[in-house]
Amino acid sequence: MSQRIPETAAIAALKEAAGPGNWTADPELLAPHLRDWRGRYQGATPLMLMPRSTAQVAAIVRAAGTARVALVPQGGNTGLVGGGIPPADGSSMLVSLARMNRVRAIDPDGLTMTVDAGVVLEAVHMAAAQVGCAFPLSLAAKGSATVGGLVATNAGGVQVLRHGTMRALVVGIEAVMPDGGILDQLTGLAKDNSGYDIKQLLIGGEGTLGIVTAAALRLVPAPEHRAVAWAGVPDPAAALALLVRLRQATGGQVESFELVPDIGLQLVLAHIPGVRAPLAGRHPWHVLIELAGPAPLDALLAETLADAGVADAVIAASAAQAAALWRLREALPEAERLEGPAVHHDIAVTVASMPAFALAAAAQVEAEFAGARVIAFGHLGDGNLHFNVRPPKGCDQAAWLEPRRAAITARVHALVAAAGGSISAEHGIGVLKRDDLARFGNPAKLAAMRAIKAALDPLGIMNPGRVV
Repeated sequence: MSQRIPETAAIAALKEAAGPGNWTADPELLAPHLRDWRGRYQGATPLMLMPRSTAQVAAIVRAAGTARVALVPQGGNTGLVGGGIPPADGSSMLVSLARMNRVRAIDPDGLTMTVDAGVVLEAVHMAAAQVGCAFPLSLAAKGSATVGGLVATNAGGVQVLRHGTMRALVVGIEAVMPDGGILDQLTGLAKDNSGYDIKQLLIGGEGTLGIVTAAALRLVPAPEHRAVAWAGVPDPAAALALLVRLRQATGGQVESFELVPDIGLQLVLAHIPGVRAPLAGRHPWHVLIELAGPAPLDALLAETLADAGVADAVIAASAAQAAALWRLREALPEAERLEGPAVHHDIAVTVASMPAFALAAAAQVEAEFAGARVIAFGHLGDGNLHFNVRPPKGCDQAAWLEPRRAAITARVHALVAAAGGSISAEHGIGVLKRDDLARFGNPAKLAAMRAIKAALDPLGIMNPGRVV
């Protein structure tokens, strides 16, 4: 395994590999890259390398292997599990892919786009729109999250129920492997049965098996019509019943179906400027719905909502109104952060069991940790629940939370495991969930993962201490 090696010769070799002007040791420039978005992890590094090309990344990896120096790749630093933050002991060098930000090619006929790892998701959306296409993955951090990070964490977002996670949207990859070799699988062939699909090891690998430098992404034709609605419902079971009816009525044109409890909506209204309640009255639960397709969908959506007995709903009459409704959902993580500390969980259970799980797990956690307040929200259509536990009102939140943090997470993850779910739906494992993965993961799968890591990265220089 790698260890801290601050020798000048190793640093000099890495600087030379990156090339002039493609590295920094300036503490002020390093600082934004050494702390995660939630402020939970603080890292340290003597050097950040900022390559502009795949060849430079390969040279960096070869130099790191020779010097036995660990590398931590980073994209937009929007991760939530500490996977892109170097260790606090300064034993790793940071590799920022931000300067690799070219859109290499767009093929609207073949519905693919090839981009560098440092391209921001919002830029992908804009480039696709210019040729009448869409990239069907979106999330709140679209303005800063980069393609390399999305690939490395197998990002999900709000359109998974129709289009899948990044695993389904990446048709090709370019990556630098731990020995410095360049894996070139960017052709995006629809059929290629020539052995192991190495790109699928790198998707979701969190930089532990190689550094993704480019990806060929699957596009879809831009839908001609969208319909967005916000509806109040009595409970998650009613929300799921509505989703089933919408799927049947639209022939599978439901693109997003987000579940939000009233406590979550109230946090957004309290902390986010410029937003307002979408409905006149209060409801225990809410759903945000988006349909997309070639034909007008507003009337069909309104008819289905009425048939389903939805008490109150609003359908966006313009793109601006649709954006305002989406703002309520996308701002929820920011509103939670502004409210104060919480224990966050990104979990998944089967879609059918999610309504009952959301209520039962919340009741158990609140009963076992007196005063705790659960906010459970997320992507009902794919079973992904963000299950966050807040301290009681009126207390010293950090003082209440910290002694209980590990016990709360252990309880939540045990409930998920008992339900046959996953302790990581879309955020990855990183550092935050590494030990719980070892505890709750399938032994055969974990053994295979460790064997793959040892075979591909025998020197242990690729993002060590993450995932496995």
